[in-house]
Amino acid sequence: MTILGLHHITIVCADAQRTIDFYGGLLGQRLVKLTVNFDDPGSYHLYFGDELGRPGTAITFFEWRGAPRGAPGIGGTHHVALQVADEPGLLQWKRRLTDAGVAVAGPYDRHYFKSIYFRDPDGTILEIATLSPGWTVDEDAAALGQTFRPPPAGLVIHQRDEAAIRAATWPEPAPVITAGMALSRGMHHISAFSADMQRTHAFFGDLLGMRRVKMTADFDDPTAAHWYWGVDDGKPGTLITYFERNPRQVRRARMGVGQTHHFALAVADEATQLAWREKIMQAGFRVSPVMDRIYFKSIYTNDPDGHIVELATLGPGFTADEDAAQLGRALRLPPWLEPQRRDIEASLRPVTAPAWPPAAST
Repeated sequence: MTILGLHHITIVCADAQRTIDFYGGLLGQRLVKLTVNFDDPGSYHLYFGDELGRPGTAITFFEWRGAPRGAPGIGGTHHVALQVADEPGLLQWKRRLTDAGVAVAGPYDRHYFKSIYFRDPDGTILEIATLSPGWTVDEDAAALGQTFRPPPAGLVIHQRDEAAIRAATWPEPAPVITAGMALSRGMHHISAFSADMQRTHAFFGDLLGMRRVKMTADFDDPTAAHWYWGVDDGKPGTLITYFERNPRQVRRARMGVGQTHHFALAVADEATQLAWREKIMQAGFRVSPVMDRIYFKSIYTNDPDGHIVELATLGPGFTADEDAAQLGRALRLPPWLEPQRRDIEASLRPVTAPAWPPAAST
């Protein structure tokens, strides 16, 4: 009974078409499912990912039109990071984004990877991170996460050469998402806020059995702890990280546009999910009944700071109700909502997804 890695993250957006244009058009992710929020069928639920929306690649959005802007804080998520193969691909993304008018910070050397940061149209912080050099750059694989590893002095915010960082980019425009740039590997990690890191470790490490692979500090605030949990040796796509913040100084997160609604961890199947449900309940945490999300089954709980954490099964996947070639092209509804299709469609603004695969990509 193990956590297999990240499954998906769900974020609140204000405008479905704008989100499709950004994630599907600019970032080149596939819209793999156009459906509605099963608990609020008058609003879209968009799923983006690799060509099949495999677990670990899926970023999903609830469209909440007219909702107020959310705010980060304890009990919420700071950012989600996507994987890119290497530094040349990272620099090409910086050039592509800046040429599109998106403000980009970095590239920053995070010792274990290099990354850039930017925001989507709703203000959600996104990171693109390289796969290497990895966690063993400063400790052996067998000893990962057992000893505090401070950030190298030259990499913390007060030591960085910001002028050189701003100047670093790809020398040529990047109008085409090349194979080296492709974000199809999915998520690298998800980072959230904790008021008590030991309590957070008791949840992810002791209860959920995830491996703590790094104890370090926030490179932008070296007085604050930053811990990572993952699967095996902390391979990208399995990582949850938390920044520790003083609850007397940092407010709680406020749900709304631009903020994460929940993130999901992957479990093998329904039997494993039920075993996890019993274990989490026995530990004294609230756990929802099993929810049928058509493409997977879900249970929901909360981390010790209140962030919604979902455990979702690997299957049956997004081809459960349409062929792979047709994913994301038409509005799909679960069987219990089909009788309401006419009213639901009337309540939604029509949207158009980019062609897949992107015609210009190589």
